[in-house]
Amino acid sequence: MTTEQSADVRTGTDVVLEARGVTKHFPVRRTAGDLVARRHRTVHAVDDVTLELRRGTVTALVGESGSGKSTVARLLAQLYPLTAGEIRMGGTAVKAGRGRSFRTYVKQVQLIFQDPFASLNPVHTVRYHLTRALRIHGRAGSGDAELETNLAALLERVQLTPPHQFLDKFPHELSGGQRQRVAIARALGADPQVLLADEPVSMLDVSIRLGVLNLLRDLKERLSLAILYITHDIASARYFADTTLVMYAGRIVEGGDSETVTQHPAHPYTQLLIASAPDPDRVADEADQGETGSGEPPSLITPPAGCRFHPRCPKAMERCRTALPPRFDLADGQWAACWLYDGATVQAADAPEKEAAK
Repeated sequence: MTTEQSADVRTGTDVVLEARGVTKHFPVRRTAGDLVARRHRTVHAVDDVTLELRRGTVTALVGESGSGKSTVARLLAQLYPLTAGEIRMGGTAVKAGRGRSFRTYVKQVQLIFQDPFASLNPVHTVRYHLTRALRIHGRAGSGDAELETNLAALLERVQLTPPHQFLDKFPHELSGGQRQRVAIARALGADPQVLLADEPVSMLDVSIRLGVLNLLRDLKERLSLAILYITHDIASARYFADTTLVMYAGRIVEGGDSETVTQHPAHPYTQLLIASAPDPDRVADEADQGETGSGEPPSLITPPAGCRFHPRCPKAMERCRTALPPRFDLADGQWAACWLYDGATVQAADAPEKEAAK
């Protein structure tokens, strides 16, 4: 990506980063049986994912473990090569590659990892981590005094104050929440336009998760960042995100405004996620749990034909077992990839009721 393309990201459309039909298949190590059968197997980690990240908004990607959420983040960060599809920044297709082009890309798109202790080098101080980020991206300043000012500004931005108390500490001397704030500060050292937050609070104590989410929300508003928030906690998506996308077995099955998706889930899988979230005001018996679906996610080496949720879906039809459902637009910008919302299916379901009314 050139300097001119980078400038377009700041001044052009509010869609900063988008994925179009992004697909990623990982090859499986071949066994003796595979060699005899001349068979090449792959893991269908991500299939035909399309999403947009807009300036000043948070998009949540929600789903069970193993659904492909983190793979999407790494594809958007261009840490993995695409099997198919394209990534566009500022309306222009980009392929970072390695070397200078990759460094130019990551100056705009930064990834925050799930485990802050693993993402920080334990033998180096906070000063080292932040200084290295500033120097790599050309923001260290012209001298030691300016560097110190920039380091202090980064720590103040993530609410680690006073800065001099944290600069010379090692990661093991910080709490989990403080380490994650340092990781966020390191990402901000590049002055990015996009933050890809891969479950940034799942490794933290419950009591400090809200503080980190509020910090990210504040950064989004002050710096007009586009944030992809990956989580398995759909309740936090409702609190934190403007838009929520629901992912199952490598495919996005529902999307829309976070309030609408979480309060009026359309896809049976989203309904299962909502029913699984702890709610002290709801006591679910076994019959209620059975109505929302049960069982285990499918193998992504041999994913089921049709809708991938149909083996667990209590509303599955014969059509679901053979044909992949497209996206059906619902009210208020919500959509669902489910045959329940096909016009022909809805009319067939309403026919008995109309006959009874006659």
